Amino acid sequence: MAKTAKHIAIYGKGGIGKSTTTSNISAALAEAGYRVIQIGCDPKSDSTNTLRGGDYLPTVIDSLRDSANVKLQDVSAVGFKGVLCIEAGGPVPGVGCAGRGINAAVGLLQELNVFEEYEADYVLYDVLGDVVCGGFAVPIRDGITDRAYVVSSSDFMAIYAANNLFKAIGKYAPSGGAKLGGVIGNSILPGYPESLIADFASRTGTAVAGFVPRSPVVAQSELYGKTVIEASPGSEQADVYRKLAAHVANNENLTIPNPLNVTDLRDWARSWGDAINQEAASFSAAAR
Repeated sequence: MAKTAKHIAIYGKGGIGKSTTTSNISAALAEAGYRVIQIGCDPKSDSTNTLRGGDYLPTVIDSLRDSANVKLQDVSAVGFKGVLCIEAGGPVPGVGCAGRGINAAVGLLQELNVFEEYEADYVLYDVLGDVVCGGFAVPIRDGITDRAYVVSSSDFMAIYAANNLFKAIGKYAPSGGAKLGGVIGNSILPGYPESLIADFASRTGTAVAGFVPRSPVVAQSELYGKTVIEASPGSEQADVYRKLAAHVANNENLTIPNPLNVTDLRDWARSWGDAINQEAASFSAAAR
């Protein structure tokens, strides 16, 4: 009897570091001996670059456009520690829906029976979260995944995007869609960011899955086209990703979040702005 894989969607606004986070989670799980598939669901098609040295990988949607008979080897590559890497791709720039690649990729992989034949333990979907349109909502809407995580910094627009994703989960979860596993605080600097993200999670009825500090080790690893797990396995940053991967793999505390309405979100943000300014003023006065 084939094992049943855990399907996990990881969302985040563009540039927030969701692909870096997802790839390091995949690498950490593979390092621990699990069989992992990572599916890039961003039209830029660069989700799996650091798992396979940055080489070009034909996307599912481009391959289907060129041929009706697409095989797994046409659209995949085996990366670090056996991670099977797939890029959904997107339409020709300026034409069509960017979410179509996700539908195409999932449909093809199900048709080819990839999840069962590869005997995956974990399937990670790296999904753009700026706009949760019909296409990008596929992994959390249609029962493909049963859990999602959102990557966010302490910047307001990242929080805003996370709050929008919570609205989509709240819409689809009651009818069989994915629930939320938590918020991953990424590129965190010392000071207030951890508290701000934890407060946002608390106010929306969810939890923090982990905090990933900002580190030059991440940028240095990516210059080599590798994850931190591969390029700097003995670093503190690698251990941060290992701990995060273990939490994502084992966490069963899934929730339906309660997103803030726009007015409440703005009021909450202003209250944090006031608190940060007051703290800075107090520090400045004490230093004089």
